[in-house]
Amino acid sequence: MKFAQLSTKLENVKLELEDHILVVTMNRPKALNALNNQTLDELQEVTKMIAEDDDVYGVIITGEGRGFVAGADIVQMKPYKSEEGRTYAGYAQDTFNKIEALDKPVIAAVNGFALGGGCELALSCDIRIASEKAVFGQPEVTLGIMPCFGGTQRLPRLIGAGLAKEMIYTGRQVKAEEAKQFGLVNKVVAAEELIDTAKAMMKDILKVSPIGIKYAKIAINKGADMDLKNGLELEKDLVGLCFATEDKEIGMTAFLEKAKPSFR
Repeated sequence: MKFAQLSTKLENVKLELEDHILVVTMNRPKALNALNNQTLDELQEVTKMIAEDDDVYGVIITGEGRGFVAGADIVQMKPYKSEEGRTYAGYAQDTFNKIEALDKPVIAAVNGFALGGGCELALSCDIRIASEKAVFGQPEVTLGIMPCFGGTQRLPRLIGAGLAKEMIYTGRQVKAEEAKQFGLVNKVVAAEELIDTAKAMMKDILKVSPIGIKYAKIAINKGADMDLKNGLELEKDLVGLCFATEDKEIGMTAFLEKAKPSFR
């Protein structure tokens, strides 16, 4: 399904496509954009569209109102027993895995509360830019459970086990500047500059080789689960693919001719 078809049928997610950059806005502001089943269903549809729509080159995910995503929907979760909780976690993990696996760059523009599943959604993106009003946290232990949308796995890989355990064990909220110190976000900007900053960074990314980005992303993501020796083998295999592409010819020819490359 293409962008135009999908955008009209969504309720909890809003889409805007401009200059090949798709802005995905979580749109349940009264619930601080909490992730219920319908929202996860819509995110699955959006992710499938992104993967298939050649008119989408890069993605920015943000939230409407005061929240980026303030976690999972506790009203929905409260009645769950063991197997229902496990199934819910699995569906959310699958959704975020698909976002992480997109071969297009994804930036989280974190505008407000990114708690629980919201923090985990941001972790599944390639880059995180935070508004000065953003707040991060994994408060699941205060509800008698634990992070289960990927937080126990992605957060330690990003900021280290010690800081991840501190965030997860205490459940405390971390403001934007502290999140930057942790390495959880790349940069912090004024609230009114957030989307423009994310778009400017995405435009810089889209100036370079899309094939180079695609394979670099695979190397980084898959290499994180490998030892160094096998990670380096993967890197060699992927750069071998790059050398067979039109992007390599465009980029190296432009360099030798002292011109700007024009990738397609």
